[in-house]
Amino acid sequence: MNWNRKDLITIQDLQPEEIVHILDTALTFEEVGHRDVKKVPALRGKTLVNLFIEPSTRTRTSFELAAHRLSADIVNITATASSITKGETLKDTALNLQALHADIIVIRHSSAGAAKFLADRLDVSVINAGDGAHEHPTQALLDAFTIRQKKGRIAGLNVTILGDILYSRVARSNIHLLTKLGARVTLAGPSTLVPRVFEQLGCRVCYNVEEAIADADVINLLRIQHERQRQTMFPSIGEYASIFGLTKERFAHTKPDALIMHPGPINRGVEIDSDLADCKRSVILQQVSHGLSVRMAVLYLCAGAQPAEEAA
Repeated sequence: MNWNRKDLITIQDLQPEEIVHILDTALTFEEVGHRDVKKVPALRGKTLVNLFIEPSTRTRTSFELAAHRLSADIVNITATASSITKGETLKDTALNLQALHADIIVIRHSSAGAAKFLADRLDVSVINAGDGAHEHPTQALLDAFTIRQKKGRIAGLNVTILGDILYSRVARSNIHLLTKLGARVTLAGPSTLVPRVFEQLGCRVCYNVEEAIADADVINLLRIQHERQRQTMFPSIGEYASIFGLTKERFAHTKPDALIMHPGPINRGVEIDSDLADCKRSVILQQVSHGLSVRMAVLYLCAGAQPAEEAA
C-alpha cells in the first residue's frame, strides 16, 4: 500500500492495514542493524528535530539513532535548552524550527494533544513521541513488532497489560493497536488505576493478577506513572508490589511460552521481580532493539521517501 500521511500522531487514527504496513517496513530495516556499516541513504539531506519537552532516554536516543541510520541530520532540543523557558509558545518554537527548514519534528510533551496541535499548524512532518497520558504510538508499534517476531502473529493472542492503565499513554496506544489487529486484551491492576470504562475499548478488565495472566501469551507490564498522578491511587508501593507485582511465584503458573514485556523504565521489585526482568522469557531489551527498526520505518514513511526495499 501507499503511505499517505505526513504525520504519526495516534494509533487510534490508523487503519489496520496502515499498522501492518509500518511493521512490514520496519522488518525491511531490521537487517540494517546487523550490518557492519549500519547506515542507508534513505533520508540523506533531511533534517530531524527531536523536540523533547519531557525527559526521555530510550525514545529520544532511539529516534536519534534511527535518523542517523537513515543518513538524516539531527538536532536535539530539550525544554531547558529552548526559548520555552523564556515564555515562547510551543507554536512559535515549532514555526521557527520549520522556518529553519526542518523536515521532521519528533515531539514529546506533557500535554495531551500537543503533537496534534503542531501537526495541524505545520507543513513539516510531526511524529508523536508521547503526549501526556494520551498516546505513544511508536512504543505500541515496537511492542507489536516484537510480539509478531516472537509469536509469528498478533491476531488471536491473549495479551495482558498489567499496571497503571489510567495514566499510561503506552497502554492506550497498545489497546488501540492490539484490538485493531485481532488480539484479546486484558487490563489488570488496582481498580483506581484500571477503571471499567476501558471495557468500552473492547478490553476485559480484571482485578485478580493470577486470573489476568493465567492464559496470557504476552504480559506487558507498566510502571506507576507517579509524575501524572494528582493523588495517591493505592496505599503504598509495598502493598502494590505484593498484590499486583509479577513475582516468580505468580509467573510460574503462566503459559510456558508466555512473554514478559515492559516499555521501561523498569522499577525492579515493584511491578516485576528483578530476576524475571532478566529471564529467558523477557523480551524487554529486544523491544528496545526493535524500536530502532520501527522508528526508522516511521521516519522514512512520514518523510515520503522511495520504497523501503530500495532504501535498504
